[in-house]
Amino acid sequence: MNSGRTPKENTIQKTGTLLIEDPLLNKGTAFTEQERRDFGLLGLLPPHVDTLAEQVARAYEAFSEFQIDIDKHIFLRQLQDENETLFYRLLLEHITEMMPIVYTPIVGLACQRFSHIYRRARGIFISYPERDSMDAIFENIKHDVDVIVVTDGERILGLGDQGVGGMGIPIGKLSLYTLCGGVDPAKTLPIVLDLGTNNQERLDDPRYIGWRENRIKGAEYDKFIGQFVDAVKKRFPDVLLQWEDFASVDAERIIDKYRDDLCTFNDDIQGTAAVTTGTILAAIAASGGELKDQRIVMLGAGSAGVGICLQLKQAMMLSGMSESEARAQFYVIDRDGLLHSGRSDLDELHQQLAQSPENLKEWDCDVSGAISFADVVSNGQPGVLIGATGQTGAFTEEIIREMAKHTERPVIFPLSNPTSRAEATPADLLEWTNGKAVIATGSPFDAVDYKGVTHIIAQCNNSYIFPAMGLGILASRARRVTDSMFMAAAMALKETSPALKDPNASLLPSLTTIREVGRHIASAVASAAIEAGVADSLSPEEIDQRIEQTMWKPEY
Repeated sequence: MNSGRTPKENTIQKTGTLLIEDPLLNKGTAFTEQERRDFGLLGLLPPHVDTLAEQVARAYEAFSEFQIDIDKHIFLRQLQDENETLFYRLLLEHITEMMPIVYTPIVGLACQRFSHIYRRARGIFISYPERDSMDAIFENIKHDVDVIVVTDGERILGLGDQGVGGMGIPIGKLSLYTLCGGVDPAKTLPIVLDLGTNNQERLDDPRYIGWRENRIKGAEYDKFIGQFVDAVKKRFPDVLLQWEDFASVDAERIIDKYRDDLCTFNDDIQGTAAVTTGTILAAIAASGGELKDQRIVMLGAGSAGVGICLQLKQAMMLSGMSESEARAQFYVIDRDGLLHSGRSDLDELHQQLAQSPENLKEWDCDVSGAISFADVVSNGQPGVLIGATGQTGAFTEEIIREMAKHTERPVIFPLSNPTSRAEATPADLLEWTNGKAVIATGSPFDAVDYKGVTHIIAQCNNSYIFPAMGLGILASRARRVTDSMFMAAAMALKETSPALKDPNASLLPSLTTIREVGRHIASAVASAAIEAGVADSLSPEEIDQRIEQTMWKPEY
């Protein structure tokens, strides 16, 4: 389980070309001379027997010849479909360079062009016309499955509705489960729920390979999701099911309805909240402050923004603050301005973060109508600013300079991705704050030199959290995913921050250490699951042993 498989381990014996064409068993030119005789491969491969290291060197050479990122993405996906052990070993050895190609930001373009770059089947596609055949569809999956990532393609990153092209997200996410968390790739399953698309560009595209109808919504949508969950529970009762890139209104409703039915979570809501909470806690600690003293502005009131604020509010309450005291520290802004309890258009979820008018009575602006982002920053004087809007340039120079007037080390997180949708660039933020800003972003940015000081820009990427969550859940055999498990993940991530030892260092550890970071977070997650009573009872030593046994390694 903790290393690559050999053909003898496959319950369905494969030989010859069938063996070479199985990406989970294929070793390509690394099959030994004896294996070539045993498995009918003589003459099907060139005579030289390569080591895995030699194969990695050849693959990297080929990768480096591509000049365009989408071509690099296509190359890596093709390699994944040919030889998964080689694919993951290559990624591990070049993780900083290749993770942005496999996942954000390039996966966004891959989703937009999915129908044009489609090569080979991976995962399953469940379209609305096939809704009554879900049991039959799942019966076509013959292998054990530990982790499923599913999307309906409606809100892909900051790019909106991509229909069936959203399949690029579950494929990419599960690649990171294996790369960062050591989840066995043979036990993963990407799924896209194709309920149509409202993206006219996709519908008009003659190459579009999805169901060519407008999106199903309302009661029919909810019934479809219910059928899907029932089919998953029937075929894979112990699976971890991750929901990904659903529209906010659906994402919140789905996770609320099914979180107690099976082991499941929504990464956009809970994973984003955990990685942001952990990174903000590190930023505040590195700046010499405390969370309880921070006023926090969140620009964007979708599922990600609300999830972040609710977890930060919970962290404040764990430090001893009351709910009302913690709520008063948050200023959440949607398209109609600041959320406050005087507004009649707020749903129950947004009411949990609404400011009291009593707290606004001294503000130097009209608080009887819509209260703008600029007015909130000017009057609220936040120490922390987070963006989850998908709107390029939403953090303007005027607003950032205003924020910097009132705090010595402004913590600023433009989290929208892909890179083209970031609320501001790190270079601009450092310029506008005279180098004082403490920054993390949602997509990768290069280090910035400002007045002789090099600032390493941490990517506040969910890849620090969800693969480790999966590892901790599988190792502890957790039956459910609790809020306490995500809080434990956030706190464990904070503990790994290099900035706690060196304020000029990155807020998050290097991707080159992400498997070690994953082990640390997985241990905390497993402990929280045990404490919550949803997992096996294990000692700390047994947890560590289970984690090591669970982690798959890309080795022949």
